[in-house]
Amino acid sequence: MKLSAQWIRDFVDLTVDNHRLAEDLTAIGIAVEGTSGEDANTVFEMEIGTNRPDAMNHYGVAREAAALYGLGLKAIQPGLIEREGKTDFAVEVEDAAGCARYTAQIVRGVNIKPSPEKTAGRLALVDQRPINNAADASNYTLWEMGHPTHAFDLDLLEGGKIIVRRAREGETLKTLDAVDRKLSAEDLIIADARKPVALAGVMGGFDTMITEGTKNILVESAWFDPVAVRKTARRHGLHTDASHRFERGADFAATPLACALVAQRIVESGGGRLIGGAIDAVAREMDQAPVLLRISQVHRLLGKKIETHEVLGILKRLGFELVPEPGAVPEFSVRIPSWRLDVEREIDLIEEVARLHGYNKFPNTLPAFVGAVVESPRAVKEAKLRSLLLALGYHETVSLSFISHEDAESFSSSPVVEVENPLSEEAALMRSSLVPGMLDMLAYNLNRGTENVRLFEMGEVYEAVGSGTAEPRRICMGATASALQHDRPQGGALDSSKNTPAMDTFRSFKGDVEELLAAFRHSTLTFDRRTAEYYQPGRSARVLMDGGEVAQFGYLDAQATAGRKIRREVLIAEIFADRLCERPVREIGYQPLPRFPGVERDFSFVFGDEIVFAKIRAAVEALGLAELRSFTPVEIFRGGSVPAGNYSILLRARFQSSERTLREDEVNDWSAKIVRALQGLGGSQRV
Repeated sequence: MKLSAQWIRDFVDLTVDNHRLAEDLTAIGIAVEGTSGEDANTVFEMEIGTNRPDAMNHYGVAREAAALYGLGLKAIQPGLIEREGKTDFAVEVEDAAGCARYTAQIVRGVNIKPSPEKTAGRLALVDQRPINNAADASNYTLWEMGHPTHAFDLDLLEGGKIIVRRAREGETLKTLDAVDRKLSAEDLIIADARKPVALAGVMGGFDTMITEGTKNILVESAWFDPVAVRKTARRHGLHTDASHRFERGADFAATPLACALVAQRIVESGGGRLIGGAIDAVAREMDQAPVLLRISQVHRLLGKKIETHEVLGILKRLGFELVPEPGAVPEFSVRIPSWRLDVEREIDLIEEVARLHGYNKFPNTLPAFVGAVVESPRAVKEAKLRSLLLALGYHETVSLSFISHEDAESFSSSPVVEVENPLSEEAALMRSSLVPGMLDMLAYNLNRGTENVRLFEMGEVYEAVGSGTAEPRRICMGATASALQHDRPQGGALDSSKNTPAMDTFRSFKGDVEELLAAFRHSTLTFDRRTAEYYQPGRSARVLMDGGEVAQFGYLDAQATAGRKIRREVLIAEIFADRLCERPVREIGYQPLPRFPGVERDFSFVFGDEIVFAKIRAAVEALGLAELRSFTPVEIFRGGSVPAGNYSILLRARFQSSERTLREDEVNDWSAKIVRALQGLGGSQRV
């Protein structure tokens, strides 16, 4: 969410600049992810944890800043506005479990018009569209102090009362978004004497909304049960600023203040008069039990002796009340402020002390440990893989273990593992592939101007197997084509007819994969074209080690990257780390240089495009020539006198013996066998 730096400063006299303020707030857990604008228009892009609804507003962040710097916090107080007469309007709370408190205020004789420039300007800074002075007064108060409110057209409420209850079967409500909604008996609603007028804590009703013709207003502010609001919002597919706060826990004590602020702002901007006092219906008290804080536990858990006066000072600045308990050992009964619903235990209080004291002030110490440490049997091999990848220029990353249904369908064919209570639709499944996380990290770098990116991740993926799950180990390598082209040595290509940057980049990436796989003992390493659909055909390959699949890699299809707005070509490699680690690590041994010279022979053949080099090499290796030390392609040529659908390849064989000098006749004999084997593949020798 976005918050205005100047709005925060309205409540605390800060001496630090906005850059320092952002860094210091982040250090205590009120994260500022970025800033925009300048001076009075500076806006913080905040990342507030779901357990801290009290900080999802300007006053809440100001409270944290005041506690951090030891400064005074200015109270929010509504102005003194004269009230007229008494109100005969009533509030009935039928469902005390769903609504603990409901506060209302009547304002008559209002003119509905655009909001003052200051109100509209500040709302615009936090990406809120100004509507009118009544709606904006409610929205402004929400962003200022964090408590949702709502304004009804009083003349459209029937029966002179508000009833907070569960909906009845068959009831319907047209919400502010002009959608007719069929209500369930589980929906917590606000109703007048005849009909529903709002989904409690989620959205108001269309038929009682404020319009240009509105003259009389009922302002409401309430405390609704988080579970009831969450269920209603999800049932109707709604997520609003109000439901976002109520679902995480609102401040029970804030309803009178929020109601008074909205009423005051409506009167100040549109005239009118307050009728009677606020109607405050308390259905049940919400009082958190005190928590015992032992100073000895603070020292034990934090590993550092923090003076008692500092502990007390930190907690008092955050709004906690402390009463000493009798006894020789310092202990305190701590009363929790109404806005801190996340503090329930002693450890929560100790965490508050730690973050305000400063995590960077704690010395680095190793925890005490009694027991045995059993190293994973694959730890040494994975360390070898990690070392190789780092040496190749790849940076290690860690991504989330959750993916969306869309990513699972796009990048995996394995049975998925559902998350029972997902954080969001984008994190509904345990990841069945490392590719989505890798693409997210590549996109993150590219969108911030870093184009030459090479990353790798090593971790588990999750697959449903019968009634259980399997967690195979995988490695994912990701690189932008520009990063591989940047490091590619200049020179001729093997295939002069395909000497393109894309193919050279592919070969460079293939070399990185081969370097990684070469660390493990194997007899053969072959490649074919059977890769997943999200790879580009002809620019990707599958790797078989001794006949078993161990990896696939290549350029990703443009459709696979489009969803993340990646406008660069990227290459991905997926490696089965669990299969690799079943193999022994290749040991590098010394072999003396041969004393006898080697002999080379070149063979020029024309093959059809369907004959890949793997078939050529397999045919020659099948001859079992003991003195054949290597058989490699030197050059490939297409076009000219070579018919379409064919290619010419120059092959080089090297023969050598460690015991004697080879004779000409036996080399000729071996060469003839190679020629016959290649002709058996359908090749024709060029003379």
